[in-house]
Amino acid sequence: MKVGDKAPEFTLADQNGKMVSLADFAGRRVVLYFYPKDNTPGCTRQACAFAQNHAEFSRRGIVVIGVSRDGVESHRKFAEKYSLPFILLADPELQAIEAYGVWQEKKLYGKVSMGVVRTTFIIGEDGTIRKIMPKVKPDTNAAEILAELR
Repeated sequence: MKVGDKAPEFTLADQNGKMVSLADFAGRRVVLYFYPKDNTPGCTRQACAFAQNHAEFSRRGIVVIGVSRDGVESHRKFAEKYSLPFILLADPELQAIEAYGVWQEKKLYGKVSMGVVRTTFIIGEDGTIRKIMPKVKPDTNAAEILAELR
């Protein structure tokens, strides 16, 4: 997947169990970020940074969507605990995660396993990928995106 490609379509359940498709946001810019797991330190910092900048994203007409393998109930609790004002999508079947190529081999303390590599995609109003940000830092991802979109 590269910049200029059509963003892969998906339909997944959000933290409230409502089915959400990428097509629902046609004509709007979308920040689609993939993260490993709810309620882990890095993922929590990343989500809270998006929450702190949510008003600015909204003012610019940008939709923020987070995706992980966690289920609907996990996302609901995560969103409530940290007052996350944006969409979290449950992808336990790896539908979007694999379509966007973020299910990759990871190494931690010498152990190799498969997992979600923290990656952010900026999708334009026309549904094409405008920017791919691989292996982003949780604390600075939201600010980097806003700087990129200025």
